[in-house]
This record gives sequence, structure tokens and C-alpha cells, in this order.
Amino acid sequence: MHIKRFADAKAYEAPNHRACTSLRLFGAEAGGTKGLICGVSHFLPGGGAGPDASPPEKVYFVLRGELTVIVNGKETVLKANDSCVIEPNEMREIINRGNEVCSIVVAVAMPPK
Repeated sequence: MHIKRFADAKAYEAPNHRACTSLRLFGAEAGGTKGLICGVSHFLPGGGAGPDASPPEKVYFVLRGELTVIVNGKETVLKANDSCVIEPNEMREIINRGNEVCSIVVAVAMPPK
């Protein structure tokens, strides 16, 4: 078992993100798992990511606030405790249109080596 204390999570720059602070919990440089990358992202009001697409499957789980997810022109608002799956290569954009910080857990599947 690998334990990660939130106080020990390291910040990282997520590409094509704006007004966002991200912390790596597991995977990549944080270690602990080879099959997925898991982190927490905090989006300020007006912050977001994309539009873009990438090969890995992603799961977003909203901890607090609201997140607008746009896939194929369709907008869906996720609230606290809501989640979604972004399919591989699916074009997506996410935006915090609220006035509160939106915090989400992000899990990204890693292809087998």
C-alpha cells in the first residue's frame, strides 16, 4: 500500500489549463501507481482547460463548486459529488463559470508499457 498525505502532494503545470492549480497525488513523478495518474485541480472562477483531446481516458469527480463540461458542443454542469468519464480522444473543454473555486479529482488512465 502507498500512502500520500495531502500535505505532501506537489504542484504541477497542467498543459492548456488556465486559472488552475493542480496537485499530483499518484502516478507520473509522484509514483505509487503505474496504471493511472491521479490529482486534484482547483479552478478559480473563469478558469478551465481545453478545448483539446488526448488519448487517455479521464474521470473528473467534483469535490466542491460547479464545473461546466463541454463535449461535442453539449454542455453539462457537474456539481459536488458528480462525476464524468471523458473517452479517449474525445474533444472536451471544462470551465468554472461559478463564483467559487471549483475543486475536482482527476484520474487519467495510462496505457500499459
